[in-house]
Amino acid sequence: MITILFFSLAILAIASAMMMILHRNPIYCALFLIITMFCVAGLYVLLNAPFIAAVHIIVYAGAIIVLFLFVIMLLDLKSDIRKEKPRVWAQLVGIGLAAVLLIQLALFVKSSGTATALLQPPEGGAVVGSTVSVGKLLYTTYLFPFELASVLLLSAIIGAVILAKQRLRS
Repeated sequence: MITILFFSLAILAIASAMMMILHRNPIYCALFLIITMFCVAGLYVLLNAPFIAAVHIIVYAGAIIVLFLFVIMLLDLKSDIRKEKPRVWAQLVGIGLAAVLLIQLALFVKSSGTATALLQPPEGGAVVGSTVSVGKLLYTTYLFPFELASVLLLSAIIGAVILAKQRLRS
Protein backbone atom coordinates (compact mmCIF):
# COMPACT_ATOMS: atom_id res chain seq x y z
CA MET A 1 0.00 0.00 0.00
CA ILE A 2 2.82 2.40 0.88
CA THR A 3 4.59 1.61 -2.38
CA ILE A 4 1.47 2.35 -4.41
CA LEU A 5 0.96 5.62 -2.55
CA PHE A 6 4.63 6.53 -3.01
CA PHE A 7 4.55 5.94 -6.76
CA SER A 8 1.22 7.71 -7.21
CA LEU A 9 2.49 10.78 -5.32
CA ALA A 10 5.76 10.70 -7.27
CA ILE A 11 4.00 10.42 -10.63
CA LEU A 12 1.56 13.20 -9.72
CA ALA A 13 4.44 15.40 -8.56
CA ILE A 14 6.35 14.84 -11.80
CA ALA A 15 3.25 15.38 -13.94
CA SER A 16 2.29 18.60 -12.16
CA ALA A 17 5.89 19.84 -12.35
CA MET A 18 5.90 19.18 -16.08
CA MET A 19 2.58 21.00 -16.47
CA MET A 20 4.01 23.87 -14.45
CA ILE A 21 6.90 24.16 -16.88
CA LEU A 22 4.89 23.66 -20.07
CA HIS A 23 1.86 25.85 -19.33
CA ARG A 24 1.90 29.42 -20.64
CA ASN A 25 -0.48 31.02 -18.14
CA PRO A 26 1.55 32.03 -15.04
CA ILE A 27 -1.41 31.67 -12.66
CA TYR A 28 -1.95 28.07 -13.74
CA CYS A 29 1.80 27.51 -13.37
CA ALA A 30 1.61 28.67 -9.76
CA LEU A 31 -1.36 26.36 -9.14
CA PHE A 32 0.56 23.41 -10.59
CA LEU A 33 3.45 24.37 -8.30
CA ILE A 34 1.06 24.13 -5.33
CA ILE A 35 0.08 20.61 -6.41
CA THR A 36 3.76 19.69 -6.71
CA MET A 37 4.49 21.03 -3.23
CA PHE A 38 1.62 19.05 -1.68
CA CYS A 39 2.86 15.87 -3.40
CA VAL A 40 6.37 16.43 -2.08
CA ALA A 41 4.94 16.99 1.40
CA GLY A 42 3.10 13.68 1.05
CA LEU A 43 6.40 12.03 0.18
CA TYR A 44 7.91 13.52 3.35
CA VAL A 45 5.08 11.99 5.37
CA LEU A 46 5.77 8.61 3.78
CA LEU A 47 9.42 8.97 4.79
CA ASN A 48 8.38 9.45 8.45
CA ALA A 49 9.09 13.19 8.50
CA PRO A 50 5.72 14.77 9.35
CA PHE A 51 7.22 17.93 10.82
CA ILE A 52 9.21 18.63 7.66
CA ALA A 53 6.07 17.97 5.60
CA ALA A 54 4.08 20.47 7.67
CA VAL A 55 6.81 23.10 7.42
CA HIS A 56 7.05 22.45 3.68
CA ILE A 57 3.32 23.06 3.23
CA ILE A 58 3.28 26.16 5.45
CA VAL A 59 6.36 27.78 3.94
CA TYR A 60 6.13 26.84 0.28
CA ALA A 61 2.48 26.16 -0.45
CA GLY A 62 1.41 28.89 1.93
CA ALA A 63 3.74 31.85 1.93
CA ILE A 64 5.78 31.60 -1.24
CA ILE A 65 2.94 30.63 -3.56
CA VAL A 66 0.80 33.47 -2.21
CA LEU A 67 3.72 35.80 -2.91
CA PHE A 68 4.07 34.40 -6.46
CA LEU A 69 0.36 34.84 -7.16
CA PHE A 70 0.42 38.36 -5.74
CA VAL A 71 3.32 39.38 -7.97
CA ILE A 72 1.83 37.68 -11.03
CA MET A 73 -1.52 39.41 -10.58
CA LEU A 74 0.15 42.74 -9.85
CA LEU A 75 2.31 42.62 -12.98
CA ASP A 76 -0.54 41.41 -15.24
CA LEU A 77 1.70 38.96 -17.07
CA LYS A 78 -1.23 37.60 -19.07
CA SER A 79 -0.79 40.36 -21.65
CA ASP A 80 2.83 39.35 -22.22
CA ILE A 81 2.08 35.76 -23.20
CA ARG A 82 3.47 35.23 -26.68
CA LYS A 83 1.44 33.52 -29.36
CA GLU A 84 4.08 31.55 -31.18
CA LYS A 85 3.88 28.14 -32.75
CA PRO A 86 5.31 25.30 -30.71
CA ARG A 87 8.47 23.84 -32.15
CA VAL A 88 7.86 20.15 -32.64
CA TRP A 89 11.54 19.27 -32.91
CA ALA A 90 12.34 21.04 -29.64
CA GLN A 91 9.55 19.18 -27.86
CA LEU A 92 10.78 15.84 -29.25
CA VAL A 93 14.35 16.58 -28.16
CA GLY A 94 13.10 17.50 -24.68
CA ILE A 95 11.02 14.33 -24.39
CA GLY A 96 13.97 12.25 -25.58
CA LEU A 97 16.36 13.82 -23.07
CA ALA A 98 13.82 13.35 -20.27
CA ALA A 99 13.39 9.69 -21.24
CA VAL A 100 17.16 9.12 -21.25
CA LEU A 101 17.44 10.80 -17.83
CA LEU A 102 14.63 8.69 -16.37
CA ILE A 103 16.12 5.47 -17.76
CA GLN A 104 19.53 6.32 -16.29
CA LEU A 105 17.94 7.15 -12.95
CA ALA A 106 15.98 3.89 -12.94
CA LEU A 107 19.10 1.88 -13.78
CA PHE A 108 21.04 3.62 -11.01
CA VAL A 109 18.34 2.98 -8.41
CA LYS A 110 18.01 -0.65 -9.53
CA SER A 111 21.75 -1.29 -9.40
CA SER A 112 22.32 0.42 -6.05
CA GLY A 113 19.28 -1.07 -4.32
CA THR A 114 18.33 2.20 -2.62
CA ALA A 115 14.69 2.13 -3.70
CA THR A 116 13.56 -0.09 -0.84
CA ALA A 117 16.09 1.30 1.63
CA LEU A 118 14.60 4.79 1.33
CA LEU A 119 11.16 3.61 2.41
CA GLN A 120 12.40 1.91 5.59
CA PRO A 121 12.36 3.84 8.87
CA PRO A 122 15.80 4.82 10.18
CA GLU A 123 17.61 2.56 12.62
CA GLY A 124 18.13 3.64 16.20
CA GLY A 125 14.51 4.41 17.01
CA ALA A 126 14.62 8.17 16.42
CA VAL A 127 12.51 9.57 13.63
CA VAL A 128 14.64 11.85 11.49
CA GLY A 129 11.98 14.42 10.63
CA SER A 130 10.36 14.66 14.05
CA THR A 131 10.12 17.89 16.00
CA VAL A 132 12.39 16.50 18.71
CA SER A 133 15.25 15.65 16.35
CA VAL A 134 14.92 18.89 14.37
CA GLY A 135 14.81 20.92 17.60
CA LYS A 136 17.87 19.17 19.03
CA LEU A 137 19.82 19.78 15.83
CA LEU A 138 18.78 23.44 15.59
CA TYR A 139 19.69 24.28 19.18
CA THR A 140 22.88 22.22 19.49
CA THR A 141 24.77 21.55 16.28
CA TYR A 142 23.34 24.37 14.15
CA LEU A 143 22.80 27.02 16.85
CA PHE A 144 25.12 29.65 15.33
CA PRO A 145 23.73 29.44 11.75
CA PHE A 146 20.19 29.44 13.19
CA GLU A 147 20.82 32.59 15.21
CA LEU A 148 22.65 34.20 12.29
CA ALA A 149 19.64 33.59 10.05
CA SER A 150 17.31 35.08 12.66
CA VAL A 151 19.46 38.23 12.97
CA LEU A 152 19.59 38.52 9.17
CA LEU A 153 15.80 38.24 8.91
CA LEU A 154 15.35 40.75 11.73
CA SER A 155 17.62 43.27 10.01
CA ALA A 156 15.72 42.79 6.73
CA ILE A 157 12.41 43.45 8.49
CA ILE A 158 13.79 46.57 10.18
CA GLY A 159 15.17 47.82 6.85
CA ALA A 160 11.84 47.25 5.11
CA VAL A 161 9.97 49.16 7.83
CA ILE A 162 12.43 52.08 7.63
CA LEU A 163 12.17 52.23 3.83
CA ALA A 164 8.37 52.08 3.97
CA LYS A 165 8.24 54.93 6.52
CA GLN A 166 10.56 57.09 4.38
CA ARG A 167 8.39 56.46 1.33
CA LEU A 168 5.23 57.45 3.24
CA ARG A 169 6.78 60.74 4.41
CA SER A 170 7.71 61.89 0.92
